[in-house]
Formats: sequence, C-alpha cells, structure tokens
Amino acid sequence: MNNKKQKLELTWIGKDEELKLEPRILIEDPKKSYGDPKSENMLIHGDNLLALKALEQDFTGRIKCIYIDPPYNTGSAFEHYDDNLEHSTWLSLMRPRLEILRNLLDKNDGSIWISIDDDESHYLKVLCDEVFGRSNFVANVIWEKKFSPQNDAKWLSDSHDHILVYAYNKTYWHPFLLPRTEEMDSRYLNPDKDQRGVWTSSDLTVKRITEKDIYPIKSPSGKEFMPTSGRSWGVSKEKMKELIKENRIWFGENGTNMPRLKRFLTEVQDGIVPKTLWYRTEVGDNQEAKREINILFSDDPFDTPKPERLIKRILDLGTKPGDWVLDSFLGSGTTSAVAHKMGRKHIGVEFGEHADTHCLPRLKKVVDGKDGLALSETLGWKGGGGFKFYNLAPSLLTKDSFGNFVIDKSYNANMLASAMCKHEGFKYLPDENFYWKQGKSTETDYIFTTTNFITAEQLDAIHSEMKEGESLLVCAKAFAPECENHFSNITVKKIPQMILGRCEFSKDNYDLNIIKATEAEAEEANEE
Repeated sequence: MNNKKQKLELTWIGKDEELKLEPRILIEDPKKSYGDPKSENMLIHGDNLLALKALEQDFTGRIKCIYIDPPYNTGSAFEHYDDNLEHSTWLSLMRPRLEILRNLLDKNDGSIWISIDDDESHYLKVLCDEVFGRSNFVANVIWEKKFSPQNDAKWLSDSHDHILVYAYNKTYWHPFLLPRTEEMDSRYLNPDKDQRGVWTSSDLTVKRITEKDIYPIKSPSGKEFMPTSGRSWGVSKEKMKELIKENRIWFGENGTNMPRLKRFLTEVQDGIVPKTLWYRTEVGDNQEAKREINILFSDDPFDTPKPERLIKRILDLGTKPGDWVLDSFLGSGTTSAVAHKMGRKHIGVEFGEHADTHCLPRLKKVVDGKDGLALSETLGWKGGGGFKFYNLAPSLLTKDSFGNFVIDKSYNANMLASAMCKHEGFKYLPDENFYWKQGKSTETDYIFTTTNFITAEQLDAIHSEMKEGESLLVCAKAFAPECENHFSNITVKKIPQMILGRCEFSKDNYDLNIIKATEAEAEEANEE
C-alpha cells in the first residue's frame, strides 16, 4: 500500500519544474516617461514573469486589484503538440505568474480578475483554487462579448467569456456596490405626497404558512384583506399595526388594493449588489472595444482589446481612488488607461512591441485628455497626471568567452548596487552621507557593493563610521584574505560567485512561445 500523502490537485507535464527567476531591476527611460515627473504610475516593457519578479520586493501586499487577460489556449500555438502537452504548456505559462500575482495582492482588500474563454476556463479554475485557495473563490462572471450569432459556428455560437474572480482573503474582501442608475431611481414615485420622499412598494406576503401571521387587514375603505393561499403576512399583527400607523402601508389611491409595503429611496443602500451576468449593454462588447481601438489606432488596430466599460466595472467593484491596479498582460493598454482616468495608481506590463506602438501613445493621449473615447466624457476626464516608462535591465551576469559568468558590461556602479540589493533582499536607498550605505534590510542592516579591491584598511575606515548595533554586507569583486572575519558585524562576499546557482541568468523570455503564437488565433476567435 502506498502511504504517500495524497491530495486533490491538477497535475500536468512539467508542473514540478521549479523556475529560478532572476530578480531584475527596472531601468527608467526618461525619453518615454510622460507627464507629471512625480507620478508613481508605471509602464513596463519586458517579459511579464521577470517584470513581476522585479516588482515583488517593492509591491508585495500592496496591489488592491489585478486584472489580466492572458493568451487563450485557442490552438494555433499548439498545433505540433498532443492535447496533454498543449494544456500542460499553457498551465506552465500561467502558474508561476499567478503565484507572484498572489504575493502582490493586498492581504485584506486584494482581488484578482482573470478573463478567459471556454477552452481553458475549467483548468484555470482548478489551478486558481490551488494558488489562491478554493475558499477564496468569489465568482465566475459571465460577460456577454457578442450580440450576433456566428452563422459559421460548427456547434454552438459562443457569446460569452468568463471572468474568474478571487480574493486574497475572502473573509475580509467584499466588492464595492455599483452606483444606482437613473432607471432604477425612476421607479420611485410619491403618489400620496409623503414628506419622506419618493418610494416604491413591495409585496407584504411571504411564501410560508405561519398561523400567527395569517390575520385580516382592514384598508381605509373598510375592505378586509387576507394573505393569498399558501402564504402569510411578512410581519406580525402588532408590527403591521405599527406600519399602518406610520403610513408605511399602501392600499392604492382609492384604499381598495391589496396592502403593500412602502420602501423609500432615502432608506435603500447607496448602490446595488453586482450580479455575475454582465450584459453588453452594461459593460460593452467586442464590437465596442474594436470601435474604441480604431479611434485610437486607425492605422494599426489591436486584435483583441477589451472595452473600457468592462474594465471600469471591475475597478468600480475592486478599488477606490488612489488604490494600486496591476495588469501584467497589458495588450493595448486598456487597464492602465481606464485606471488613470478613474484616479487609480497603475502598473502595466507588456512584453511585445505593443508597449511602444499602443500602450505608450495611448497613455500619452490619456494624460493629455485627448483619447477621444466615450468613457472619458462619461467620467469628465480632461487630462492630468503622468507615468514612467521602464525597461527590464539585462541579466546581471553573462558568460565570457571561456564560459564563465561575469558581470554584464552594461551595468554601471548604481545599477550593480541596485541589482545586488534585489538579490540579497535589501531595499536600494543610497545614503547621502555614507557611501557604504547603499541599501538596507532593516534600520540597522546595510549593504555595500563595489567593483574595487577591498582591503582591511578600508574596512577599518568603514567600521569607524558604524554605530553600535549596525551590521554591513560587503559585496566585492575581490578582497584581501584578511578581510574575512575582520569584524563580527561586517560580512564580506565575492561577486559574482556569491549569487551563482541561485537563479537562471541570461534568460530574457519565459513566454514559452505561447503569447506571440496565440495573437493571430485570438483575433479569429473574437471576430463577430
């Protein structure tokens, strides 16, 4: 008998292959950054798995809402694989990204919303149950993405996509209410000129038989009413007398109708509880998204955009102004654009050329208040704010002609110091007064990185400036033998040897060839 502890899980080829991701640094491109130079908003160009790893140190537990629209497993990327390997490859793309995304979520108020179609929605649901915990599953939202049926559909014409919703901790997280619509409020009237304002009426009976709640009610006209067969009044006889006295029971204009309970608009909650079925009339559809993208990029439209109203709905439910929003499959930039116009701080990551051809010019138009889209008019957006454009730094280590790892020549002193802080778990915060305080992990634990040869005399000078209780990690390309154990509160290590084997260097792409390969197929799958 096999005594190995078993558990319910989704397995696939390659699931147990652990990735050793290099914690890259992000390099701002000031020529592409735009608007307010103090803006915290980020547009990142680079492999999204490496970008998420780069964000992990500074943004763990800070993101309130994540929306991603990952590449759908539609077939073209997997024409040379059998079915098992096809799903395995897609799941291997998603799992490490979801694990880091979970780390980034706010521990109390964080939620993630994932667009997906029928091809992988059920696999993704089980995978997300593993990553986020089945108890943190919130809902499967059905979005009506198409209006007209596809006459060439072989089986059923698909009209919807899924949006899987998970909270970091569902015990604490709850969606915000949706704003009430004018149509909803128009149902409230005031035919009896009640001083409490407009109201609507609701049924006073409930579907149960409770003898004590079955009694006659006399209307102002003298007519008596009883609950209909198989039902009781919803309140006791004493409560009913109280409601009649307070003019909360409506018998119709002539006092001859079945009694109903008056519910005043001033007493209803400020918004409405969101439902899991989202109609195109409420949040837009594929055609609306394509019209928007054609307004923005008539010469180079994006294949598979999402309508701005759909993203607004998600951000309405998951965030408030000033919250952090993240999209690591940014595409044409819709999530960042909508977040910006709604006053949210945002981070967008895009691997492909769309970072430059679509995301960058789109966000510039948003900052200028000139994107020309309907949502801007709805929100009264006139422009403002800004964003910073970042590229992933190259790998810290590269191999020389002899096959040995050496520090990449593109790294200057500041980049190297920042990168070593990432590798060692320090926050890069150079001190203006002490050159050797380049970063810290606590208020008393510091790191110093240098390409110079370190001597015992240099350590003596540094130690003379250190306060009691402070400690220092020195990372140097070379140092004198006597530097080791020279001081109990100063540790000296050699680079790059100290970080070899920790992660996979010189690898810039973790998309498994899925993202590029599915673009053409995704366009076809989203056609009307």
